[in-house]
Amino acid sequence: MITISHDEIDAGALIRAAQRPEMGALVTFVGTVRDDDGLEAMELEAYEEAAHEELTAIRDEAMERYAIDSVDIVHRIGRLEVGETILVIVVGAGHRKEAFPACEYVIDRLKQTVPIWKKEYRAGDETWVAGEAGSRKE
Repeated sequence: MITISHDEIDAGALIRAAQRPEMGALVTFVGTVRDDDGLEAMELEAYEEAAHEELTAIRDEAMERYAIDSVDIVHRIGRLEVGETILVIVVGAGHRKEAFPACEYVIDRLKQTVPIWKKEYRAGDETWVAGEAGSRKE
């Protein structure tokens, strides 16, 4: 499953949906809005069609590079408060040694290439934040 969503993400439901008898490992990354230096909330925007295509390409790359059985990615957009889930990645594999590096690969590539932009809100201030690749929405 590859999804861009405005709705809350239920990580437990995604994990349960990914489970298969042949998988001995389900490695999950859950990204949340953290209270970072007075952050009150953030707004995430995406070029949704392109983001979905890029997430699909990242999943396909991970499936080719690693001995894994599945990759699910759900990324939330819209306004999120501290503590809310932004992203869930679930990687299924026969063994953990394949699943962990694949999950790390997915999050690293996502940060580099997916057209999702973040605006941070702090007391009386709002700022678009550059991604790891250095791009910023103006």
